[in-house]
Amino acid sequence: MPVWLKRFLVVFCLWSTLIAVWQTPIHWISDYFGYAFLGVLGAIFANSTGAGGGVVFVPFFNHLGFDETQIVATSFAIQCCGMTAGALTWFFHYKHNHKGEDEWAMFTPSIVWITPGAILGILLVQWGKFIHPTLSAISVNSSLLHLAFGVFSILLALAIFITIPRYSKATTSHCLATLDGPVLFVVSLIGGVVTAWLSVGVGELVAVYLIMRGFSVKAAIAVAVIISAFSVWSGVVYHLVVSEAIYAQVVTFAGLGAILGGLIAKYVVLVFSPVRLKIFFASWVMILGVSGLPVF
Repeated sequence: MPVWLKRFLVVFCLWSTLIAVWQTPIHWISDYFGYAFLGVLGAIFANSTGAGGGVVFVPFFNHLGFDETQIVATSFAIQCCGMTAGALTWFFHYKHNHKGEDEWAMFTPSIVWITPGAILGILLVQWGKFIHPTLSAISVNSSLLHLAFGVFSILLALAIFITIPRYSKATTSHCLATLDGPVLFVVSLIGGVVTAWLSVGVGELVAVYLIMRGFSVKAAIAVAVIISAFSVWSGVVYHLVVSEAIYAQVVTFAGLGAILGGLIAKYVVLVFSPVRLKIFFASWVMILGVSGLPVF
């Protein structure tokens, strides 16, 4: 039995026990089980490309009529499940298969530089208004969610298309240069701010930068997934204690699917052509971005 399947079965048993203790488990299953497939889809895309699962969840929840705060909060919570599963899968893949290899020499240093910036960006947006009035300028403006998501998705798709030629070239960089660390901190800080607004951002920006710099594509995706996991966990606290907008029933089922997607996403990257995967993903994100603009 594959390792990923063993891990998922353990999670599924725990999840089933939780469902069983509710008073109306059949009602919940009939109403919300479909969200599990959404979680699988979002997590596979997120953990096989480095882009956050919010790229899938935000437009879907908007179509269902969720309010803006609920969309972002629920997306954060689902990604805590899927990105964590994906981050652990990528970490063990690195530990057992690539630790000590030149192409993955940037793995740990990148995470060390990126994590503080990403978390700081998220916390500034979410909690800054409680610290100082001037920081309210960057606080979440839920009324602009759909416009901002549409614009960001289009820019993300264009950035992915730009990086595609790198996939057919050999890795040219192994270790971080002197300026890479500070630049990654700034990129992740900006990405953290965007993530706090849209529930996506930091993983995409980090992956694009690392790929454009000539680092291993798989290593760049692994770093982006792990950083995204740290980011969503730091951001979900705000939605648990302040916004209280997380749709618990949806997270219960979509989160289970996201865990499964996070466990198997690595194999998608290893089996399918990275170029084809990126072309499909970028095209799909572009369509979502354009369709999400207010003019449509």
